[in-house]
Amino acid sequence: MSHEGSSRSVTARQWPSHLLLALVTLVTLYPLLIVVRIALSPGNSGFTSSLDPIPEDVSLDNLIAVVSRTAADGSWVFGQQALNSIIIAAVTTVFAIFLATTAAYAFSRFRFPGRRVALLAFLISQMFPGVLMLIPLYQLLEEFGLLNHLVGLIIVYSTTAIPFCVWMLKGYFDTIPRELEEAAIMDGASQFTIFWRIMLPLAMPAVAVTALFAFMTAWNEFILAFTFMSEESAMTLPVMVNNYVGENSVQWGLFAAASLVVSLPVIALFYGLQKHLVGGLTSGAVKG
Repeated sequence: MSHEGSSRSVTARQWPSHLLLALVTLVTLYPLLIVVRIALSPGNSGFTSSLDPIPEDVSLDNLIAVVSRTAADGSWVFGQQALNSIIIAAVTTVFAIFLATTAAYAFSRFRFPGRRVALLAFLISQMFPGVLMLIPLYQLLEEFGLLNHLVGLIIVYSTTAIPFCVWMLKGYFDTIPRELEEAAIMDGASQFTIFWRIMLPLAMPAVAVTALFAFMTAWNEFILAFTFMSEESAMTLPVMVNNYVGENSVQWGLFAAASLVVSLPVIALFYGLQKHLVGGLTSGAVKG
């Protein structure tokens, strides 16, 4: 059989899989297309019983209304809330990754008293939902005067993200051969040099994925931000989306438009870090 015939045969065997993947992708994206239709329809006209994802009339009024939203004093409240979300998510990610990489490396490579207890404590902390700690966290932030302050949310988000980040990165550090460190030690490298010059660059796929999860957690979190931030200028974007839900009615067009706007940074991050996702998610699971 010629090479061309063999390639044609392989292609013929693959098209059912491609068709199945296309159908699964369409089913997965269908709810998103409905949200896009509602957001691009004038007012609430897109919220109908129709299952057609294509809007009858396309309008950017809802998106413009969300982005240009102002406070009672005329200030651009959407811009302030977007800046709040960016600062909180970015600082939380940097702080959590900085502490988690060093801690995960120590847990992976060193044996010290309390190591297993500390790892177990990190694991147990992930078993409890954040809402369970809502009241004590509120009391702590109130006691230290951190309600309606970005620093309060950053501290809370960082402490909840660090245990997950540590476990994620420890699994990846465990897969890196110890022989690399032994060779570096023979060449006279210090422990900090080994970590900074060798281990950290090799772990960048896992660091990228872990940073993405930490950013998404801080960016999308609603309950804690809704509870701790009562001033409009201190709110984050997920709390802003909730403002379009009233007691007796929902502004579906604005709600859908706000949801799309809030999703854009996460989509951009996924696109930018996509080459690291597969390697970072799978390599850390090879060795525990």
